[in-house]
Amino acid sequence: MKYADIRELSPEELKKKLRDTRNELVQLRVRKQAGQIEKPSELRELRRDIARLETALKARSEVTAEA
Repeated sequence: MKYADIRELSPEELKKKLRDTRNELVQLRVRKQAGQIEKPSELRELRRDIARLETALKARSEVTAEA
């Protein structure tokens, strides 16, 4: 997911997307332990998506705190 796409989401949508992405990461880690993962690079992509989402949430909270 691109950061430009993330910026367009509302705070509620960001929180929901973050929760869903974290759940997906947990499920992928379990599948990796079982040896059922086809693309190990998906783990890195999910971690980076989580970081982008958290960054966007923090930036929004700082902007609202200043206003």
